[in-house]
Amino acid sequence: MAGGTYERELKHILHGDLDVIGKATRSCDETEKESYLKILDKPFVVSRAAGSMGFDLIALRGDVSFPIEVKSSKSKTLRFSKNVRNQDQAKWMIGECDRAGLFPLYAYRLKRQRGDSWRIFALEVDGVKGRLKLMYNRIPKIEKSAMGHHILRWEDGMPLNKFIDYLCR
Repeated sequence: MAGGTYERELKHILHGDLDVIGKATRSCDETEKESYLKILDKPFVVSRAAGSMGFDLIALRGDVSFPIEVKSSKSKTLRFSKNVRNQDQAKWMIGECDRAGLFPLYAYRLKRQRGDSWRIFALEVDGVKGRLKLMYNRIPKIEKSAMGHHILRWEDGMPLNKFIDYLCR
């Protein structure tokens, strides 16, 4: 499954695996590469938690933790209305994260993209507080259509290198 490949790639990047970071940043500019390498000083424990309705990854570190759903496509736009399961999963994630005071991240990997091919988005939830709220406020939110369906537009997301740079200050 191709999706599993990208889940593993992101897992290893956040874990601070230098070989995977090197491969993932091969076509990145020097600034992007430097930002990715900052994760080496503040890596996460990352667990794959893939399931039919669960999160793909759970990233844990002493100062911050978050669940992540990984999406990949050749298209710059992913419309959840085309897959009812994606929309149902987003609703489930909102409910779970609201209960725990967390927010879920979506990591969107654009296939065949040069440079930083990852973008990060937050799913809108209530109840996020403290330092986590500061991070939540900085991350672009997933767009909703007039019908209430979620839409990921790759170019609207936060590049992963900037996300890592923010997390590793």
